[in-house]
Amino acid sequence: MNFSEVFKLSSLLCKFSPDGKYLASCVQYRLVVRDASTLQILQLYTCLDQIQHLEWSADSLFILCALYKRGLVQVWSLEQPEWHCKIDEGSAGLVASCWSPDGRHILNTTEFHLRITVWSLCTKSVSYIKYPKACQQGITFTRDGRYLALAERRDCRDYVSIFVCSDWQLLRHFDTDTQDLAGIEWAPNGCVLAVWDSCLEVRILNHVTWKMITEFGHPATVNNPKIVVYKEAEKSLPLGHLAFPPPRAVAGPLTSSESKYEIASMPVSLQTLKPAADRANPRIGVGALAFSPDNYFLATRNDSVPNAVWIWDIRKLRPLAVLEQLCAVRAFQWGPQQPRLAICTGGSKVYLWSPAGCVSVQVPGEGDFQVLSLCWHPSGDSLALLSKDHFCLCFLETEEGMRTAFGQQGDCT
Repeated sequence: MNFSEVFKLSSLLCKFSPDGKYLASCVQYRLVVRDASTLQILQLYTCLDQIQHLEWSADSLFILCALYKRGLVQVWSLEQPEWHCKIDEGSAGLVASCWSPDGRHILNTTEFHLRITVWSLCTKSVSYIKYPKACQQGITFTRDGRYLALAERRDCRDYVSIFVCSDWQLLRHFDTDTQDLAGIEWAPNGCVLAVWDSCLEVRILNHVTWKMITEFGHPATVNNPKIVVYKEAEKSLPLGHLAFPPPRAVAGPLTSSESKYEIASMPVSLQTLKPAADRANPRIGVGALAFSPDNYFLATRNDSVPNAVWIWDIRKLRPLAVLEQLCAVRAFQWGPQQPRLAICTGGSKVYLWSPAGCVSVQVPGEGDFQVLSLCWHPSGDSLALLSKDHFCLCFLETEEGMRTAFGQQGDCT
């Protein structure tokens, strides 16, 4: 794998454009737009204050920058750099901002979730939607962009409203059988809307009968011989053996470390974390999950076993592999084109899993580059690695080269 040079970054704000041509990043109040292939700066925009949220329009022609502290949204055009739009929510404040699928309307959520304001960039008209619920995923659009589903909270009860995006008029309104609605999501075909309370377990449902097919458990001890358990192991190396400079000058022996995966023998006891019962909303249950782009695999993380990522074979409805890291998993994301999972743990390494196996990759550089988040290029050929103050790109090799690298770490059968 090859790595780019390191660039400055603020607040982990770095995103590829949907068409894959551009890469936008924020450095305090500056928005930098680069060519995604050469990383040359194409545009440099200056906002009125520090940027706290960044989002591309679906057609990659506009960029939204939200300045929550000021209650402002600034919009920039890639085709017409001199064009500029500023939306001021005034005393109502601002806590969230997003694009509609047509890339010509902006939805702003005011403080205390009193309402959502819909601003049109074309007609400059304004529409208002009341009672949005403060939850993790309370707004979702159908893939064709025709309808918006909104989670609402009225009189201590949960509701869902369906709006027509062409004129933002209410189409349907109904209550839900939930105690405390946590999120909503349209099915890919737009015919079904899923509503959920919480995600303590991972259950697979039949999309026709909606009956439970199976339930995926996350035991602390793995003793199923059909599951491949990869354990990250660290070993020290003399600095002279490294192909890149040491992270920083240190007192003591001139050694550093690298890690690789080892296949563990059954049974395997995973590191567990006891939930803090004396704190409000303790982290328990399945805190993250994602399907691969071909829907053949599901990756999950149980917050009680924070160092492990489970890989499930959806076709056979069984666990396929477990990756146990040395540190807690901060984020994972599937590549957009292939079943290839990238994982970061807040250290100077990035981890990749595919059906061929998995590999640990050291991020080169003179500084202590701690990977806190990551995002894929739409082509799946490169990966942006984000630290607190910097970012760099990791360029992946060909699929054949990846198979060779994965094979050296042990195949997954």
